[in-house]
Amino acid sequence: MTETLTRILYVEDDDSIAQVVLMALEELGGFTVIHCDGGQKALDAVVEFAPQLILMDVMMPRMSGPETLEQLQQMPRAKEIPVIFMTAKVQTHEKESYRKLGAIGVISKPFDPMTLSEQIISLWRQSIAA
Repeated sequence: MTETLTRILYVEDDDSIAQVVLMALEELGGFTVIHCDGGQKALDAVVEFAPQLILMDVMMPRMSGPETLEQLQQMPRAKEIPVIFMTAKVQTHEKESYRKLGAIGVISKPFDPMTLSEQIISLWRQSIAA
């Protein structure tokens, strides 16, 4: 029996992008989503919310997505949670560097809100099958 993805922690500092993603994930995808507008807030929320997946922007003020991922990997109750980065920086070497940091995938910005949930589910399934 495969686990169903239902709980996503979403980290994005741009409110207009966050609104589109939240609508796509909650309304179209049926996910339970908590949105944090920065890395530190995500670190504070992750243990209590216990997400099955973290969707995170790369470029954020104060603490970038990669820096936040490094912090998550130091937390016993968060280090196993799969992380997907969303970014406009999607050249091959950039994607490879995100994967080396531990991300299970990268979703390009701009993204298609209609297919975002399927992209996330596909990457998540690949990560739990690995």
